[in-house]
Amino acid sequence: MDRARLAEYLRTRREALQPEDVGLPRGRRRRTHGLRREEVAVLSDMSIDYYSRLEQPRGPHPSEQILGALARGLRLSMEERDHLFRLAGYATPRRSTDDHVNPGMMRIFDGLRDAAAQVVSPLGETLLQTPLSVALIGDENVHQGLARSLHYRWFTDPTTRLLRPAEGPLIVADLHGSYIRDGKDSRAGALVGALLEESPEFAGLWRGHPVASRYCGPVQLVHPQVGPIDLHCQRLIDPDQSQQLVVYTAQPGSESHEKLEVLKVIGGQHLDEALTADLGD
Repeated sequence: MDRARLAEYLRTRREALQPEDVGLPRGRRRRTHGLRREEVAVLSDMSIDYYSRLEQPRGPHPSEQILGALARGLRLSMEERDHLFRLAGYATPRRSTDDHVNPGMMRIFDGLRDAAAQVVSPLGETLLQTPLSVALIGDENVHQGLARSLHYRWFTDPTTRLLRPAEGPLIVADLHGSYIRDGKDSRAGALVGALLEESPEFAGLWRGHPVASRYCGPVQLVHPQVGPIDLHCQRLIDPDQSQQLVVYTAQPGSESHEKLEVLKVIGGQHLDEALTADLGD
């Protein structure tokens, strides 16, 4: 690990970004050239002290997970991300690009902070969420292992289908597309293998060879705090990494639109508790 070069690299990338590049207001008294350290820390989901020590440089050896978060926070390209890993002492492995959101997609996402938007990998893993998305469907970044995938959770976690009761066939079709594209020995293959062992329901749908549609039409979510919400779904697909930017909207003036406005106020901090309570009932 080259601490001095790592610190310099982080600083130069931070200074190259402007608040507008990441969806932040500039403010009137900004003296910092580029982003502030605390802004990068927030964008990277880490403490200000931890990030500051990396730049000074006197911080601990960052993990690969931390480096991935920094790459997203600093809007690095894949090549810039690989360089970050090498400076931190990691060989650049053959790793999936599914968990890295490219800068172009990030810029679009940054302009949707008030919408219910999320960036999703081909395996149904949520990589980024806006606050309204968290309030609508919960914080999907808390899951680990196979449970990171909505495809896996829908068939193994009863609370997931409480919110999305009618999405099973669509989920299987989506996973089928990834499996056919990437093959049996891919991450999609591992996910399919696990679900075939754990869920007879999944196995039955899988045998039908479902074909996914890129069209994301009307969706109804059953939210435990505000009830059914009828939404329209729009997808923007990144041709380089096959990730999807998914945005949920409601018809202006409708009851569902009013419910989305309510969720903006109450947030998503109690959603998991409400779903668990509904399951117990």
